[in-house]
Parts: sequence; structure tokens; C-alpha cells
Amino acid sequence: MPDDLGLLADESAREAQAFLDTMTEVASGAAPDAALPMTLLALSQVLLMGARLGAIQDVVPAERYEPDPGPDADIDPLRTGVANLFEGLDDYTHVVDPLLDVDVVRGSVSNDLAEIASALVHGLRHHAEGRTTEALWWWQFSYVQSWGDAGARALRVLLSLLSHVRLDADEETVADAEFDALHP
Repeated sequence: MPDDLGLLADESAREAQAFLDTMTEVASGAAPDAALPMTLLALSQVLLMGARLGAIQDVVPAERYEPDPGPDADIDPLRTGVANLFEGLDDYTHVVDPLLDVDVVRGSVSNDLAEIASALVHGLRHHAEGRTTEALWWWQFSYVQSWGDAGARALRVLLSLLSHVRLDADEETVADAEFDALHP
């Protein structure tokens, strides 16, 4: 493997682990007031990782089959924790493929984040076993095939939530705060 791909694999593994660590913390419910900004930041960072992988030439493993990394990780606690935190705000609608059709379907932020986490864990297992090409291939393939889209949808919803939290304030409260800020 070329050195630059080895570095990319190591950076991607760090980004994947940072996302998983942050999402585990968010899902624990320990800091509900920080859940939205922490999720927004973690998701943005991991989507940057995916975009880098999507921008490079396809990574092709030497073997024509994927070595079994073991049983799938249990992502349900993450999904459930996030769904509980975003209760009432978790579900959204989206257009499946804006280039081919206008079909609108329902989605959920918690399912999107769990899908991303599952793909990242899968690649991390390959990376931990020293199969860096396989890890890169998996992260790249799964980003283009599924979790990149899931992440983009979730990011759009989280940004919309943040906008509502920050901008949908009572006009009188805003006016009072502006007055207080201008007249100490």
C-alpha cells in the first residue's frame, strides 16, 4: 500500500473512532444540552472523512472477497439513546433520489447515525487487524453506497434543528436581550 493511502487509512480510523466515541457519549444522555452541537460537529467531521475517500480513485483490495471481521457490532444502544434524546424531532421526510424521482419517504436521524456507526465499526475492525486496504475500501464503498447519503440527510435535519433552536425565539425576549446588551 502506498504511504499516502496508509496515512489516509490511519486518519480515517481516527476520525471514525472519534465519531463513535462522540456518538456513544451523546447517546448516553449524559449531556442532553450538548447533544445537538456535539452530533452536528461529529457528523460534519466524519462526512469530511467520507468526502475525502469519495474524492480519491477507487481503493481496490488485492483479494476478491472481504475477510470476515466477525459479528456485527450492537449499534442498538446508540440508535435508542439518540432516538430518546431527539424524541419528537428524530423523524423527517426526504426525497429518495432528487435526480431520478421525487418520491418522498420518512427517515430518522437516529437510524441514519446508527447506519453510519455500523459502517465505521466494520471498517475499524479491518483496520485493527492490519487490513488497511480493506478498511479503506469498505469505508469508501459504504460511504458512496449508503452512509454518505444517510449522513447528508441527518446533517440537513440537525442544521434545521439548530436553526430553529437559535432563530425561533420570542420577539419580545429578543428585543429585551438586544436592549440589555446595548444599554448595560
